[in-house]
Amino acid sequence: MKATAAAVVALLAVCVLSLSLGARAIPLDQVAGALAGTVTDQDVLDVIWSVRVPRTLVGILAGAALGLSGALMQALTRNPLADPGVLGVSAGSAFAVVLGIGVFGVAAPAGFVWFAFAGALVASVVVYALAGLGRDGMTPLKLALAGVATTFLLSSVTSAFVLVDPESLSRYRFWSAGSLSGAGGELLPQLLPFVAVGALLALTCGPALNSLALGDDVARGLGRRIGLVRLRGAAAVMLLTGSAVAAIGPVVFVGLVVPYVARALARGGGRSEADHRLLLPLAALLGPCLLLTADVLGRVVAPPIEVQAGLLVAFVGGPFFVVLARRRRLAEL
Repeated sequence: MKATAAAVVALLAVCVLSLSLGARAIPLDQVAGALAGTVTDQDVLDVIWSVRVPRTLVGILAGAALGLSGALMQALTRNPLADPGVLGVSAGSAFAVVLGIGVFGVAAPAGFVWFAFAGALVASVVVYALAGLGRDGMTPLKLALAGVATTFLLSSVTSAFVLVDPESLSRYRFWSAGSLSGAGGELLPQLLPFVAVGALLALTCGPALNSLALGDDVARGLGRRIGLVRLRGAAAVMLLTGSAVAAIGPVVFVGLVVPYVARALARGGGRSEADHRLLLPLAALLGPCLLLTADVLGRVVAPPIEVQAGLLVAFVGGPFFVVLARRRRLAEL
């Protein structure tokens, strides 16, 4: 409970900074007044309600989706280095968005949602179909290999498509950098149902994931239906990652680093193994903390230019992840 409470406090603090800091810094008392409706300055109201509130809400939604899907994916594959890119979900979304831009002329972020989500759906189905081939059925190793192969294939086709269409290259380059600056309130009603269903599927997987952590044979002995658990988890990953990527682009490292931090917190209090009933909610809370922190830093690190949150997450997350990967305990998931 202490870890969960600390994560909630951290998220609230980051949200306050997200509403206050930017090209125009707004004092906290004016932020509170704008939210309460007691401020009459129209410029302040416009900045808070038209720009920063939607941007912060989309950041919370996308960060929670990425953190939760990363934790779920690592638990399903029992691979602490797994991330949404491994299973081809991000590559499928990117490929579909490029098609939407180049073939159908989609330009607004709200239009990316359906293409990115469809791409994530198709890529996930292909990966799981490939991983299920063979005598032994689906295994974590086959799932990862199928995902990597699909990712490379889709990335190659996407690059080839973009290179022959300069207009697509320009629009795709901004989206693929991962930014919350274009996030508007119109995205929320489109994304919320998918994220809600994905989160519900993921959070209800907690007890089964605790059994899977003991090995497939032990999990079967405990009465778990392994295939059904993995199928439900895959559906949750598809919904969560597809929605997040559609909104802000293929941001990396949120789904990698956040589950590790959540796992460390969930192992506190003398527990030797993380309880996924605690780990998954923690990942959903810590994901927005990381994404919104990167977004706020991107606004103030090189004014008046805004640096995309995806670039800052990669800049910080890359070295951090290398350090984590070299630790022996990381391989003991």
